[in-house]
Amino acid sequence: MTYAIYHNLEINAPISKIFQAITEPKHLENWWPFKCEGVPVENEVYNFFFTPEYDWYGKVIIVEKDKAFYIKMTKSDKDWDPTSFGFDLEQKTANVQIKFWHIGWPSCNDHFKRSSFCWAMLLSGLKLYVEKGKIVPFAERD
Repeated sequence: MTYAIYHNLEINAPISKIFQAITEPKHLENWWPFKCEGVPVENEVYNFFFTPEYDWYGKVIIVEKDKAFYIKMTKSDKDWDPTSFGFDLEQKTANVQIKFWHIGWPSCNDHFKRSSFCWAMLLSGLKLYVEKGKIVPFAERD
């Protein structure tokens, strides 16, 4: 049995702006990792650098412009390595719905629970960044 994290949210912004915020390193750094490198192309590798102890890598497994972006973790820690996460975007009348998922967790341990909480907070930061241009300083991100 594996475990999964799911979060849905709506953002009031153009879908292309949201897609850039979840795929382009210069935008990812404004709401998730401290530093980031990567190209949103299938089979390319992203580096998500948080601290020297948390210098993680993931491979792009799906990218569909303005629709979907999925990463399979390849070098992180024992809980994250078997996981994949992704964003599915859907244009609603006035907003864009993001369906976020992070699947393949080996157990429902404290790290899984903490990551679920962190993703909720980070996605709130994504919303603030895209809608209002507000950047939560890295040290204040959960």
